[in-house]
Amino acid sequence: MRPVRFNIHAKQPDARTAVGVADAPPGYPGDGFFTAKLSDVVGLARKNSIWPLPFATSCCGIEFMATMGSHYDLARFGSERVGFSPRQCDLLMVMGTIAKKMAPVVKQVYLQMAEPRWVLSMGACACSGGIFDTYSVLQGIDQIIPVDIYVPGCPPRPEAVIDGIMRIQELVGMESIRRRNGDRYKELMESYGIQ
Repeated sequence: MRPVRFNIHAKQPDARTAVGVADAPPGYPGDGFFTAKLSDVVGLARKNSIWPLPFATSCCGIEFMATMGSHYDLARFGSERVGFSPRQCDLLMVMGTIAKKMAPVVKQVYLQMAEPRWVLSMGACACSGGIFDTYSVLQGIDQIIPVDIYVPGCPPRPEAVIDGIMRIQELVGMESIRRRNGDRYKELMESYGIQ
């Protein structure tokens, strides 16, 4: 029987340094009140409570499982709850090879998500078709739905996935509440055949 080699000198965590707190949005503090722009407060809440919907078809899904595991722990970034119902999630994570027969399903899942919704394309296959330059594989999901962040790799490492989630958080935090009602956004959706 081998002796245990790890944690022989356990350290007690210090709550002041172990717990991170999000910075308050820019505003004006006072005695018992704080004023800020509504879009900043909503952005802060949204970016720290993203609910991802994994749409995994290939090996990228295994890397996402590693990202959700205890070693990388995506929950540290406010993405604790991974949902499998599009009506409850706001980040669609498309991972792996998407065949052209699967494209209508991906689009339907995207359309079932409530606004505001974001899309992360993970892996070479979802981003550009990868090594499968064939008639049956979709050459990038941006042909059917708008993509906010691309995470390249074949498959990407969990660190790259975490970086993609953090970039989505930056986007979400800075997005105006009125952006989704703007003409540019409506034109973008119409270019994909989405009303």
